[in-house]
Amino acid sequence: MVYDTVLDTITKNNMIEEGDRIIVGLSGGPDSVCLLHVLHRLSLKMNIRVYAVHLNHQIRGLDAHLDALYVSKLCHKLGIACFIRSIDVPKYCSENGIGLEDGARNLRYMIFKEVKDRIGANKIAVGHNKNDQAETVIMRIMRGTGIKGLSGMDYVRSDGVIRPILDLDRSDIESYCKDHSLTPRIDSTNLEAIYSRNKIRLKIIPYMRDEFNENIIDTLVRMSRGMKMDNDYIDSQAQTAYKMSSKKYTNGVYLFTDQVRDQHEAIRSRMVILAIQDILSSVKSFDKKHFDDVLGLLDDSKIDKQIDLPRGLIVYRKKDYLLFTKEALVYEEARYDYEVDNEEEVFVREIGKVFKTRTISIDEFDKDKIKDGIQYIDIDKLKGKLRLRNRHQGDKIRLVGGSKKIKDLFISMKLPKEKRSYVPILLDGDTVVAVCGHRVSVDYKVDEDTKRILEFRLEDKI
Repeated sequence: MVYDTVLDTITKNNMIEEGDRIIVGLSGGPDSVCLLHVLHRLSLKMNIRVYAVHLNHQIRGLDAHLDALYVSKLCHKLGIACFIRSIDVPKYCSENGIGLEDGARNLRYMIFKEVKDRIGANKIAVGHNKNDQAETVIMRIMRGTGIKGLSGMDYVRSDGVIRPILDLDRSDIESYCKDHSLTPRIDSTNLEAIYSRNKIRLKIIPYMRDEFNENIIDTLVRMSRGMKMDNDYIDSQAQTAYKMSSKKYTNGVYLFTDQVRDQHEAIRSRMVILAIQDILSSVKSFDKKHFDDVLGLLDDSKIDKQIDLPRGLIVYRKKDYLLFTKEALVYEEARYDYEVDNEEEVFVREIGKVFKTRTISIDEFDKDKIKDGIQYIDIDKLKGKLRLRNRHQGDKIRLVGGSKKIKDLFISMKLPKEKRSYVPILLDGDTVVAVCGHRVSVDYKVDEDTKRILEFRLEDKI
């Protein structure tokens, strides 16, 4: 039953594939021993490799050494490579000002990742079970959480951590160990109500089971699965909204205020999180107050304000957007003006770009194969000398439907103000021919009478 349940969990959640190399966090307790044994059985049927990692926390004296000895013997019996490390966890926690539970967890995952990287493994399997899931949900409720927190622990994390026995009840795990003569170690500190999780396990859940719901574990886990389903849907909606409302440049992420305001509050906060993750990869050190502070910048009274966030992140409020960046914003308009000859490359030093041109015949032109960033004009419609310069106040371009100020064009394109002088304007004398990379004037477009074509593009300086 246990083996089949784990196999079903692995299959439903796409946890393990042929060729995987899996690190198992092995404490020596029933959960991790059951996990190791099941994965070992699975490795005999699938092309996967299993390794074990054990950390002696230097908390339980002789018992901790006996745990390491047991783990070593078990792995030798199963033919599994075992890596054992010993770290003074209390000292680490004291030096870093964190609690024993959090510090021990941080160090375990640090060691797991070290071994994973060293041997080229791609997954880390940990022994959280159904009871742990229920305890986690209760703990998060007491600390204060949202729908994501109520979703509990993930079966599969983006960093390669997997939880194959998350659907197993603790009693089933203990029975499995007994049936297979595994005799796991029992950590006596787990039987003492001295840590938060232990108090939940030993006092709160038994009270809830006895006084309110004898199936409280299953009820909490079922609720967490429903919450995860809802959270996944909201996350997917937020991802879609974020892609439509943001642009990423070398200096940061731009989130356009009108489009953020149009979203439901639940989506807005997630869009802020996605922007932060785009810059910093994670929202570690951030909390709800930080997200609320960013959303507060949506008020138009906050235009040209900024807030400083953890890990060196700055959010600026501009007229139409929020800029998430690690760079102090210095607005300096690039000014330049170059003459351009056909078949010539011009290096625009002020913006670090190269402007390239070439002349082609109408027979070489295939409008169905036009590539992004390449533009074309009728060379015979030119009346004066070609110039390339930054935008000037009052510049206009003739488009289908009439003239349009280039400033208004940039606004409609949601091009940040500090980026506008970095988009060159191509001119025929004093007449705008094109906004490089974006628009060509109708007066210079290729048409049925065109014989010669000027092809031009803007490229990064190599």
